[in-house]
Amino acid sequence: MFTIAELKELIEALDQSTLTELALEQDNQKLKLKKEIHTSVADQSVSHQPLVTTVREEAKAMPAEKPSAEQAPAEAETKTYDYTIKSPMVGTFYLTSSPDSDPFVAVGDTVKDHTTVCIIEAMKLFNEIEAEVDGELVEILAKNGELVEYNQPLFGIKTK
Repeated sequence: MFTIAELKELIEALDQSTLTELALEQDNQKLKLKKEIHTSVADQSVSHQPLVTTVREEAKAMPAEKPSAEQAPAEAETKTYDYTIKSPMVGTFYLTSSPDSDPFVAVGDTVKDHTTVCIIEAMKLFNEIEAEVDGELVEILAKNGELVEYNQPLFGIKTK
């Protein structure tokens, strides 16, 4: 059986390589990893994200909305922050440590470099994400309980 450490190592190796697919067989167990390439219309950057082959059907069925050329400049003009906290991993985004507790932060809060702003659950591990800079939290860019991708913007901070 593949250990969690081995799985993490394989995912990281696939993410760092130019390969788009990796298949392994060990002790009658099969593992297949695929890397999907996502292109962002707003910044034309390409991110590589390793995924296990299980894909939700509803995600395939819904076409991705693309912002029109008129919407993209308007969004850039209304941006009131100068620093973005991005997700360091793929996982589930949580604003609270438990369903009945208060959020770590809210819009308008002042955050410091080591202020915990959220938790990302990945492979049954809860990882605290810190603010990284001093400033005012002006926008929460992810929804509580949603799956976030590597390098996805989570918070907008106006630095001091």
